[in-house]
Amino acid sequence: MRILIVDDEHNIRELMRKYLGLEGLESDGAENGLSAQRLLREHIYDACLIDLKMPGMDGISLIRWIRQEGFRMPIIMISAHGEIHDAVTALKEGAQDYIVKPFDPEELTIRLRKLIEAQQLRALVETKSRSNEGIDDSLVGDSPPMRRIKEVISRIADSPATVLITGESGTGKEVVARQIHSVSALASGPFVAINIGGVPENLLESELFGYEKGAFTGAVGRKIGMFELASGGTLFLDEIGDMPLTLQVKMLRVLQERKITRLGGTSPIPINARIISATNKNLEEMVREGSFREDLFYRLNVVRIELPPLRDRKEDIPLLAGVILNKLNRQMGNRVEGLSSEAIEALKTHPFYGNVRELENILERAVIFADGPLIGVDVLELRQSISRPGNETGGSTVIVVPSDGTAEPRSLKAMEIEAIVRALHRWEGNRTRAAEELGISRRTLINKIAEFQLDL
Repeated sequence: MRILIVDDEHNIRELMRKYLGLEGLESDGAENGLSAQRLLREHIYDACLIDLKMPGMDGISLIRWIRQEGFRMPIIMISAHGEIHDAVTALKEGAQDYIVKPFDPEELTIRLRKLIEAQQLRALVETKSRSNEGIDDSLVGDSPPMRRIKEVISRIADSPATVLITGESGTGKEVVARQIHSVSALASGPFVAINIGGVPENLLESELFGYEKGAFTGAVGRKIGMFELASGGTLFLDEIGDMPLTLQVKMLRVLQERKITRLGGTSPIPINARIISATNKNLEEMVREGSFREDLFYRLNVVRIELPPLRDRKEDIPLLAGVILNKLNRQMGNRVEGLSSEAIEALKTHPFYGNVRELENILERAVIFADGPLIGVDVLELRQSISRPGNETGGSTVIVVPSDGTAEPRSLKAMEIEAIVRALHRWEGNRTRAAEELGISRRTLINKIAEFQLDL
C-alpha cells in the first residue's frame, strides 16, 4: 500500500512517513497542493492524508480537485483546529474521514487500512458486476489435463508474469483467469475483464486507456480506463486476437514501460495490474500472416495455459454438470438432484464442440423440461454436426442428428443463419451477447449478418 501525505510542515510529514513505514506502508510527502497534484499524476496511491490549512491551495481545494479529476482513493483530512464546519465541508467534497491533531498514529493507521480495504472491496464488486457470469468462479475438474493446469496456476500465482490462456470457445478461459487472480497476492484487488472483440474498434482505445476532458467531441469529463481500474489487481483481456494492429503498438509499449497515457493527456500514469489475455485463435499463425505483432505475442506469451476441449476431458463432465445444476437450481428455484446414469453416458459420448458453454445450454433446457428429481436422457437435446465432402457447388452438407437418431440433411450456411437468428432473438438484438453465445467476436457476427444479408 502506498500513501500520499500532504502537509506544509516538514517535521509532521517525516514523522508520519516514518511511522507508516514501521507499519509496512510506503508513503510519499508533498509540501503543498501543487506538489500533491504532480505526484498524483505520476504515481498510484491507495489513500491520501491531507492537511486542512496550507499556503496556496488548501486541503479542501485539493480534495475538490482530486475528485473532479476522477481519482477514487480514500482521503483523510487532518486539521489542528477540529471545527465541525471544516469536517462537514471536507466530507461533502469527498473525504472519507476527518482526524484532529495531535492524533494517535496507531489510530490513524487503523482508519487508513479500513478505508483502503473498503475501497478495494467496492472496486471488486463493481468489476465483478460488469463481467459476464461464468458457470462458477472455481476451476472444476479432476482429469489429468485439469490437474496439470491447476499445478501451473499454483506455481505462477505470486508471479507478476503475463499469462496467455488459449483454447476453443467455451472452454472456460475467463474462469481460469479468475482462478489465477483469486489465488494470487492480488486477490484483494479488482478483477477487471474486457472483451476486446465485443467493443467497437473506435471505442476500444478509450475503454482501455481512458481519456481527459476535451480529448475529443463528447469527452465532457475525465474517464478512467480499464488499466487504471485494475490497479492493484488483474486486467483480463479476452479475445486478444481481435485487437487492431494500430492498438497492438500501444499495448506493447504498456507491457514494456508499465505506464499508460490517457487520450488527450500528456502525463504517463504508472500501472500495477497483472495482465492476463485469452484467445481462441492461433496467434502463431496470425503472426506469420502479419495480423498480429510478433513482439507483442512474446510479451503476452510468458506463461501459456492451453485449455483442453471438453471432449478431451469427459471424466470431468459429471463434476461440471453438478456445479451447473446447482447454479441453475438457485436461479430457477428448481430441485433437480442430478442426472440418470443413462443421461451421463449420453453426455460423455457427445462431441461438445461448444465445450462447457454448450453443456450449460443443454442442462438449462433439461432442467426446464425435467419431470422429476433426475434428468433423464429423454430431455437431453444433443445434436451432433457431422461434416462430409461438399456437393458440386463446392459447399458442404451437414447432417444434424437429434437425440432420437433421425437425420436431416441441411446446408452449413442454413445452420449458421439459423444459429445467428436464434441467438439474436434470444438476446433481443444485442449483438455482443449473441456473439458471446455463438463463441465468435462481435465483429465476426456483424460480418456474418452482412454476408447473409439478414434483415434483423
